[in-house]
Amino acid sequence: MHAFKLPAMSCGHCVQAVTEAVHEVDPQARVEVDLARKEAQVESAQPRERFAAALTEAGYTPAG
Repeated sequence: MHAFKLPAMSCGHCVQAVTEAVHEVDPQARVEVDLARKEAQVESAQPRERFAAALTEAGYTPAG
């Protein structure tokens, strides 16, 4: 399980964009996005770095 803090995430559209970015890396990934906490949990065997790069490219650079 990979956890990401996404400070730029602020609305429902952001949640959709984050979900799509994750699924571009791994279409089978399980994604849980908590907009209030600005966090995303990703369950996948793919490396964390691939998801971090995809999220950054989508405009949601993970913090920390």
